[in-house]
Amino acid sequence: MSYKNKVVVITGAAQGIGQGIAQMYASRGACVTIGDVDTIKGELTVACIREAGGRALFVACDVRSEEEIQKLMALTVEEFGTIDILINNAGVSRFKSPFELTVEEWDDCLNTNARSCFLATREAAKIMKSQGRVGSVVNISSTRSTMSEPHSEAYAASKGAILALSHAMAISLGKDGIRVNSISPGWIQTHDYTALSARDHEQHPAGRVGTPEDVARTCLYLTDPDNSFITGTNIVLDGGMTRKMIYEE
Repeated sequence: MSYKNKVVVITGAAQGIGQGIAQMYASRGACVTIGDVDTIKGELTVACIREAGGRALFVACDVRSEEEIQKLMALTVEEFGTIDILINNAGVSRFKSPFELTVEEWDDCLNTNARSCFLATREAAKIMKSQGRVGSVVNISSTRSTMSEPHSEAYAASKGAILALSHAMAISLGKDGIRVNSISPGWIQTHDYTALSARDHEQHPAGRVGTPEDVARTCLYLTDPDNSFITGTNIVLDGGMTRKMIYEE
């Protein structure tokens, strides 16, 4: 898949999964904008992409802010001329007893994870539509949108909202030539993969724990123009774990 001269905006791309997505698109020829609150790591990621011969821009962006999301899109257009693809990856987790979780923590999780997907998609879609371009959006949800561990209420609610938002916006934006899909990753190891145990890998039907590159390749698949018949869907990327029956002994 070649993405030469395609313009991709990725939120939360200074590290982890987002960084892996940004690097893979850049390696395929795309112009990449990284939006993140971490300026130091964001600039380092851009520097690495440029050193490898890619084109990249860093924009400091708190996705809880409508104004900063608008600035992210405007600076991307100023630098690269348009927006073809948006990857909504930014997110935070809140694992805390529902008896202790504050309203402020709940709102922060929902606003960072879910509301940002709506705002960023809306702003990117305005640009895609005004320029008459076919566009593609991928929202990063989680397997916790359909299954849970204790004390994950805010995180699960935000990821479930992303799942529903994705198919809703796919219907609303379809007439404008904009596709919207989501990915629900399971265990994706973002650091020190060698520290994982054999048991960590073996519990996955696929035989291994996931990597940021697995998520990035799925983004490439969903945003490939040849896959224009795919919209409003969710891909579970978990090595088969959510299909595995588990009985405690």
